[in-house]
Amino acid sequence: MWKKLHLWVIIVFALLLVASVGYGALSYYSGQDTVPEKVTAGGVDIGGLSIDDALKKLDQYEQQLESRTVTVEGNAEAKAEGSQTWKAAEIGYNAEFVGVKEELKKLRAGNVWTRSKFRYHFPTSFELKQSYDPAVFDKLVRSEFDWIDSNKPVNATRKITDNDEVVYTAHTDAYRIDVAPLEEKVASWITVPDSQLGGQPEQALTVQLGVKTVHPEITLEKLKDEGIDRKIMEFTTDFATSAEGRAYNVTSTAKALNDWVLEPGEVFSYGDVVAKTEKEFGYKEAPVISNGKLVPGIGGGICQVSSTLYNAIIRTAGIDIVERRNHSLPVAYLPKGQDATFASGSIDFRFRNSTGKQLIIRTVVENRKLTVKLFGTMPEDIRYDIDSSIVKTVQPAVQKVTDKSLGAGQSVTVQKGSIGYVVDTYRTMYKDGKQVSREKISHDTYRAQPIVVHVAAGAGGSSGSQSSGGVVEDGI
Repeated sequence: MWKKLHLWVIIVFALLLVASVGYGALSYYSGQDTVPEKVTAGGVDIGGLSIDDALKKLDQYEQQLESRTVTVEGNAEAKAEGSQTWKAAEIGYNAEFVGVKEELKKLRAGNVWTRSKFRYHFPTSFELKQSYDPAVFDKLVRSEFDWIDSNKPVNATRKITDNDEVVYTAHTDAYRIDVAPLEEKVASWITVPDSQLGGQPEQALTVQLGVKTVHPEITLEKLKDEGIDRKIMEFTTDFATSAEGRAYNVTSTAKALNDWVLEPGEVFSYGDVVAKTEKEFGYKEAPVISNGKLVPGIGGGICQVSSTLYNAIIRTAGIDIVERRNHSLPVAYLPKGQDATFASGSIDFRFRNSTGKQLIIRTVVENRKLTVKLFGTMPEDIRYDIDSSIVKTVQPAVQKVTDKSLGAGQSVTVQKGSIGYVVDTYRTMYKDGKQVSREKISHDTYRAQPIVVHVAAGAGGSSGSQSSGGVVEDGI
């Protein structure tokens, strides 16, 4: 009996001893204040470190990632000087270990059995979550360099001086911030690849401010391409003997014509100039040609402007005459065959700008002289001479008109009449001073004015007067 009791005592004691030893080992295992071996978080090795050191190491790594810097340098092209530097956290970047800190703290929580079990099943790998909001970076960059976006482009200008020089002023470009390329570079840098996590990330990135160039509507190149290189021709006529009404009409029409712009291929119509003059200035009374005679009328003098323009045009390369007629009577201010008349609704002066570039017509009236100037493109080694020759003359007819106030055998010449002419006009082209072509550009007829003689009744004269109808032209 005693032997059996002694055996049970030994067995119980042994069990108690084993339990005590096991509990002590378990207590030691669960009571360790270190991270289990071979544990990593986002590539950071924290296995074997004390829990506090591990937590500190993880915090430092997060801070290291978020304190990296991005520097945006100004753009010399946009005249944006200086630079601005931001930390990664300031531009929308965030780095955070997922769950590891909470899990580490659990190693210290609970009883021996709970801590032992948790330590035994502790994960060996934890994620580092990175996020980046490019909108934050976009807003910061635009705010820092906002003055760039407020600039406006300025058109190039062209001015023709009083000395007939064509002066160009260059355009001014504006710039707009182009954040997209910056965002792309920053985004590819700021989020550290998984393969590089745990190491030493690149601490700084420097990028240049991106800008987009905004050209104005009219650039210097575009303006110069219109072809207004220089003054290519001018021609002057005189109206010193004109009465006040005619001088007014010449001056007003010249003002309406001034700075007239013709696009390539455009057909100019002198009727448009006359209409503009009537609207803006009106016309005064001055002699006009009606049915081959000079009579009082409204608008006398306007054809001196068309004729002066015609002479500038026919001395310029690359312009095609579409419609032109001479006056029915010669004019005093130009050689025969070199005038261009106008009659509203029936006769126009038209030409086509075939130079391939713009053509600008300018006019100057000074000291009773009218000058028409053409600005555009024309080879400097080309010039034209104009000459006219009288092909034949036409003697005036004698027209007898019965005048009952005259006595038998009496006669009075009331109109001396004038000779008519047929005229051919030629244009000769010279290149480098040598003649290369000669062409006839017009064949014109100026009607003879009859000699009008009043005779006594019965002397064979006709009764009545000449018709005053027909086309009304501008006169001398």
